[in-house]
Amino acid sequence: MQQQQKKIGLVWFRNNLRTRDNVSLQKAVTENEKTIAVYFFDPKYFSLDEFGFQKTAKFRAKFLLETIADLQQNLAELNITLLTYFEAPENKLKQLCDEFSVDAIYTQKEWTQEEIKTNKAVKKLIPKIDFIEDYDQFLYHPNTVSNNFSNIPNVFTGFRKKLEKYVAILDEVEITKLPEHHKIENTTTIPTLSDLGFENFTIPHKTAFPFKGGETEALKRLNYYLFESKKVSFYKKTRNGLVGVDYATKFSPWLANGSLSAKTIYHQIKKYETEFGENQSTYWVIFELIWRDFFKYISLKYDKNIFKIGGILEREYHWNTDQDIIQSWINGETKDDFVNANMIELKETGWMSNRGRQNVASYFAKELLQDWRIGAAYFESLLLDYDVHSNYGNWMYVAGVGNDPRDRKFNTQLQAERYDSNHKFRNLWLEKTLF
Repeated sequence: MQQQQKKIGLVWFRNNLRTRDNVSLQKAVTENEKTIAVYFFDPKYFSLDEFGFQKTAKFRAKFLLETIADLQQNLAELNITLLTYFEAPENKLKQLCDEFSVDAIYTQKEWTQEEIKTNKAVKKLIPKIDFIEDYDQFLYHPNTVSNNFSNIPNVFTGFRKKLEKYVAILDEVEITKLPEHHKIENTTTIPTLSDLGFENFTIPHKTAFPFKGGETEALKRLNYYLFESKKVSFYKKTRNGLVGVDYATKFSPWLANGSLSAKTIYHQIKKYETEFGENQSTYWVIFELIWRDFFKYISLKYDKNIFKIGGILEREYHWNTDQDIIQSWINGETKDDFVNANMIELKETGWMSNRGRQNVASYFAKELLQDWRIGAAYFESLLLDYDVHSNYGNWMYVAGVGNDPRDRKFNTQLQAERYDSNHKFRNLWLEKTLF
């Protein structure tokens, strides 16, 4: 009698680089007799974009490498092997599926144009293999929010109030540890920074984000910010800070590549509030997570329009493209010292505060009158916490082609007086120092 073949599930990791609260991983482990995993360092994401910026520059590349090394270790503890390739998925997935007799691929659902193009290419090569995609980057799951994304409100306040009133946040999913014999021999190696085309570098000690990539570091930071330091209880008062490690949660880089889920943060805050009490600050972290969701839903609603010069409003502003002006903004050599300090911080560390981002983006679009998409592309290249939906959503917002009904312009000098009255931040990044 012929023995029945085992079902093999392959988890294709994208921006869901965690083992805690990972729906694709949970489904693969539950629905198959054997689970393996793969991550592709896709060369497309290290190439130049239409504006001449490298899509993933050195800061995020290093953070990603640290994240994948940590993910591989955490998966190994579940007895799941993570294979890694510096190759396009469409060039390798079919071979992997044939080699391991894969029955189903589990992956996070993406909807922006580059990811959809990759998915189509993959599905065309392996039409008989189940392709199971799940939304797994939201606080409020799309299935609980709307079955028609065109109904999503265009103004944040309306969006937030409806969700808070009517929609429940789902529990985290739990992953079962598999028996040790599930591991397979791993002949792949994680590429080095040099393999990805970068030289080794060090980040200045004065950076406001001195952390490493990976789920382990993310959960450590979450525990520190909530339960060890209790700084979450003061978040609303400090969130507009510019200097130091603890003025904000700093969760965003881990959220961006999925090392940490929004649901995990939410449920840990609820646990914290039960133990130590809730206040405006503990709520405000959740409030910011809802903003993050909002831009994802706006992207679902408007699709490719978030990348168009007229934005979701299809407004016809006149935008300039002056390379000298753009370069002076990038280098922190404008007439505005507050803008300059923020831009130098970004260039040297891959990090910038939320307050800084709003100011430099408004200055680029409303003062320098440059094509906002160029600023967005530069942020995409450098920011450790680049998230396609938040990045383009926020840039549209400040450029007047997005979700700001008032089309405001930031007065960067008044902002500097308010948030850097003692010049501490500007002195930190504008002073000439060797260290």
